[in-house]
Amino acid sequence: MPQPRRVALMLDLQWPLKRHAHIFAGTQRYADEQGWESLIDEYADEHLAEESLKSAPYDGVIGRVNAKLAACGQRLGLPLVNVWFSSPVREQLPGVFPDMAAAGRLQAEHLLSRGLRRFAVLTREDQLQKLAAATFRAVVNEAGFECSVEKLPLVPTRSYATWQKAEQRIEAWMDNWQLPIGVSICTEEAGRLVVQLCRRRGWRVPGDVAIIAGTNEEILCEHPRPSLSSIEMGYERIGYEAARLLDQLMDQLMEQKQRRSQRPKTNPPPKIILPPQGLIVRESTDFYAVDDEIVARALYFISANCHRPINCDDVARELNIETRTLQRRFRQVVDWPIADEIRRVRIERAKRELTQTKRSLAEIARAVGFGERMRLYEVFCRELGITPSEYRKQRRLEPRS
Repeated sequence: MPQPRRVALMLDLQWPLKRHAHIFAGTQRYADEQGWESLIDEYADEHLAEESLKSAPYDGVIGRVNAKLAACGQRLGLPLVNVWFSSPVREQLPGVFPDMAAAGRLQAEHLLSRGLRRFAVLTREDQLQKLAAATFRAVVNEAGFECSVEKLPLVPTRSYATWQKAEQRIEAWMDNWQLPIGVSICTEEAGRLVVQLCRRRGWRVPGDVAIIAGTNEEILCEHPRPSLSSIEMGYERIGYEAARLLDQLMDQLMEQKQRRSQRPKTNPPPKIILPPQGLIVRESTDFYAVDDEIVARALYFISANCHRPINCDDVARELNIETRTLQRRFRQVVDWPIADEIRRVRIERAKRELTQTKRSLAEIARAVGFGERMRLYEVFCRELGITPSEYRKQRRLEPRS
């Protein structure tokens, strides 16, 4: 039988970045709702810096604001909204940003829930990524486990030599891993590299190494196999909220101009931090790292059947074991009772339904196993301190009423 062909792809897969394209899409959704005229000006800082310019050719700017553009905005009295977290003038400007600390926590909690007890995180010299990595490590440490950290250059693909050094650094980092291990990786491209390096060593993904990578660039996450679990940040919401914030700033500026005697407000510039929409679970984390075969089977059964009205007795019956015996083994291995695991899985599925679908709360409650809408409401309020509707509103793009 002939061997399958092996095909190399030399493609610049980093552009266009989802975080740029989707932020733009969000601004345009708001612009369409408000009837704005949108002007794409990738050199706004240069155009506004022209000495002959006495007034701005537009009413506001949303962008990755650098120091030059900030200075132009101040000189011309032009409202600016920044969407670049690493901007050198971030503290001086209104801005809308993703909550990468929440993303790091989501990653850590997911890998911990899979029974993993060893962890590693690959980050890069970027403020958002470092924040996610620091939170990931803190959550793992709080749970009583160690976490190995490695850093990549900001642009590891800058040259072949830079990429070689990055690959060598990752290889040396992996030499110290003890399997099984849960790994958080800053980008999908780096995640794909780690998968390939695992295969070179004969390690299974996810059997030996569970990986969460990047911010859900779907093409890179879903192909090739195994598909990669990833965080969906919801960048379109960032663009939408940035446009909404700019609208408010332009309204305020107009009011100030109409009331010439009123001094401009000196409040700190508003910052909006938006939580991720959720974790997209794919093949790279689809396993449970437990040595006890009975407990592993119980975890898989719960995951596959939590939408049904199952309880501890149902799980024990499926495994042909006494409920009390299973409860004891379950606590010994994963350190929480079966009922807590059933509830946790249902909550995670409800979160995904709330952020990724338009189904009603009653439909979601039935679909994930809570049965009644009120039961879903009670569990969310008790476990998360927030109602299901509030959770959905925080993570979904909602038009202004």
